[in-house]
Amino acid sequence: MDTASEASSLLAIAGTGVAIVVLLVFSAIFSGSETALTTASRGKLHGMAEKGDQAASTALRLTDDKERLIGAILLGNNLVNILATSLATTLFTMLLGSGAVAIATLVMTALVLVFSEVLPKTYAITNSEAMARKVSPLIRTVVVLLAPIVSAVQILVRLILRIFGVETDPKVNFLAAQEEIAEAIALHHSEGTVEKAERDRLLGALDLGQRAVEEVMLHRRDIEMIDADEPPSEIIERALRSPHTRLPLYRDDAENIVGVIHAKDLFRALHQIVHENERPSEALADFDIMAVAVEPYFVPETTALDEQLREFLRRRAHFALVVDEYGALQGLITLEDILEEIVGEIADEHDMETPGGVEPGDDGSVEVEGMMTIRDLNRACDWSLPDEEANTVAGLVIHEAQAIPNAGQVFSFHGFRFEVLERQNNRLTKLRIRKL
Repeated sequence: MDTASEASSLLAIAGTGVAIVVLLVFSAIFSGSETALTTASRGKLHGMAEKGDQAASTALRLTDDKERLIGAILLGNNLVNILATSLATTLFTMLLGSGAVAIATLVMTALVLVFSEVLPKTYAITNSEAMARKVSPLIRTVVVLLAPIVSAVQILVRLILRIFGVETDPKVNFLAAQEEIAEAIALHHSEGTVEKAERDRLLGALDLGQRAVEEVMLHRRDIEMIDADEPPSEIIERALRSPHTRLPLYRDDAENIVGVIHAKDLFRALHQIVHENERPSEALADFDIMAVAVEPYFVPETTALDEQLREFLRRRAHFALVVDEYGALQGLITLEDILEEIVGEIADEHDMETPGGVEPGDDGSVEVEGMMTIRDLNRACDWSLPDEEANTVAGLVIHEAQAIPNAGQVFSFHGFRFEVLERQNNRLTKLRIRKL
């Protein structure tokens, strides 16, 4: 072999080796880009984009259509990997002869695995937002250049899937944003990075749109009302004794709510009577409670809590009466009731002690009031009892038993043992619950 042929052969070998290295570098970029752009937090990228970061804005736009993005990256990655393997086979054949195909396969497998897959993807996982910003201009160019091929591949894939009865829609959001956030919170809680109280507050805020007013309202039997036809002195005395600031007024029947009095409005009117009349006791006898009452505010029992919260804020109101579809009074709800779904029980110096706490037993069971909501029980004990069919613990037992049990009866369902401890008339007032 002459010198010119040897030089040409060495040049071809060197050129092939350089081409393989360049292709492996591109393969590493494609692999790392795929991981970075799919694992990067869209929230963080959005925050960077809002501050004027153009690279973050480009990365955010790329992730809007993940099917197109991943299709372009996979196409580019497969092209460079196949081309690199073909060149490596040619190189080893020139060096070792026709029997070097197996060696070329082993060497390229090791190189691609280490330098083009594991290494860039590991880096991308630990620096996802930073890498997503860096590669976004290059990947955007690749996506634009390969768009026709990627679109053709997508159409072919959908046709094949349709043959097997699988319908695809790239615009379908398989996991709603709210569910995704809730699952992320639950995951971080299980890993110990989010405390239980913080998890409950965050999930409580997210759940407002899924819960109705009827689930958290005070039942009508527990509403403190005042008969508007009672003597003024009796009305004032009842208002003073009450721990509540706002009290509904009714006439003739408790269902006939004619107004709501605010303690501050009532006492302002009394102050005016005392200071503007020489005989306040006589003026008080003629006092009309409806003069200081405001018009009652009624809401349907099916109203979502987040909608009711917005309505309270818009109306600058704190108190509403809840009615069913026939207009019958079902209960009342306050702004505080909705806030308690987020932050937990709120109490002040005038609040009365109410039953409903969880009393743990030595055997791992808990004693609860029947009126306690399933949601509060799940929060307190970190359980997951279903609340689709009933709002309270007693309601769940009655629903599952299909009857009103007597004291002493025991039931097992949903992985828990329920024992009825006390019953008053048709109400289950106390139960013992233990996880099986």
